[in-house]
Amino acid sequence: MKLALLLSGGKDSVYAGYIAKTKYNHEISCCITIASENKHSYMFHTPSISKTKLQSDSMNLPIIIQETSGKKESELKDLERAIYKAKQKYDIQGIITGAIQSVYQSSRIQKICNKLKLEVFNPLWQTDELTYLNDLIKNNFNVILTGVFAFPLGKTWLGREINSSFIKDIKEMNRKYKISMIGEGGEFETFVLNCPLFKKPLNIRAFVDFSEGENSWRRELSI
Repeated sequence: MKLALLLSGGKDSVYAGYIAKTKYNHEISCCITIASENKHSYMFHTPSISKTKLQSDSMNLPIIIQETSGKKESELKDLERAIYKAKQKYDIQGIITGAIQSVYQSSRIQKICNKLKLEVFNPLWQTDELTYLNDLIKNNFNVILTGVFAFPLGKTWLGREINSSFIKDIKEMNRKYKISMIGEGGEFETFVLNCPLFKKPLNIRAFVDFSEGENSWRRELSI
């Protein structure tokens, strides 16, 4: 199938695209990014969202960037508008999402796609967290943390790469504090710097860290 990738910049969306292409032989025709003004959006990833254009360029894919205020209802209309554009311009037959556990997100995307007569492909749905993290490493994904939003994670976790050391530490955080090992509860956000889909890696030239309150840190990347 010809599919559009809902691209947030983080590990889940990029890895979902990787599975769709390499395991199921789907064609990724374009990327769709929803750039929300609401940092606390229930639907959309916001850290490093402005850098998805660089990722799509590295994948040699066109991208539709749809801005939204992030209000609960209007952001869904903006998502539908972007998906409709992709259907009209690239003749897509469906959407790839990185949804893993969020029924809120997956059900709303499904409703939009039903309306537009498109398929929804969720290759990571209900995946085992530890298996997923190890698969990222095994498949040469270079993923870093760009936001942390839960105790006891703090500034020192910003920029950490998902590797064996990270897995060891996040397993302990899960055991002690019930933190999702993949950040599915909003505990952390990620950005993909390189993977087999990219023609060339993205290199960080500089970054700025800033706090948004207790146990809430973000890293703004310059690439």
